Amino acid sequence: MRLANDRENYGLVAILLHWLVALVIYGLFGLGLWMRDLGYYDPWYQLGPWWHKGIGVMLFFVFVLRLAWRFITPRPDHLPTHKPYERWAASLVHWLFYLLILIVMISGYLITTADGRSLEVFDWFEIPATLSGIDGQEDIAGKIHLYLAWGIVLLSLLHTLAALKHHFFDHDRSLKRMLGI
Repeated sequence: MRLANDRENYGLVAILLHWLVALVIYGLFGLGLWMRDLGYYDPWYQLGPWWHKGIGVMLFFVFVLRLAWRFITPRPDHLPTHKPYERWAASLVHWLFYLLILIVMISGYLITTADGRSLEVFDWFEIPATLSGIDGQEDIAGKIHLYLAWGIVLLSLLHTLAALKHHFFDHDRSLKRMLGI
């Protein structure tokens, strides 16, 4: 398998970045929902957010790498059997993913830095608070973070259903290309 994409298939880098981002997003989503119900005396009350924030920032760097890779290497062509509306929908869904993921990350940063404190990342480095002190910032950013995280999950389910439709009903290579088969 090649590292870079070609006109027919995704390369190893694109495949690994795709699945890494997907798995981490689902993991952060589950952790985020679970953290909301933790009590103050729960040992994970401090530890859960510490992991969520640190992994979220690391995901941001992977996300930037994924976007850069998308622009550096050509994306495989749509299959000839794909209808024009499927091509349009696939493009729209991918750009929506990028937009939603970026906004979720920004809103997470705004939640964390609402009180003016830096965002600490695994005790390795800090990201300074650049925008803070807005009335209700933590609550507004929190709602955006939650609703758009749900949006990403629901969009990913639609994305999965489309891939399964291509595989089981259209019998084309769409899913196999992203699995590296």
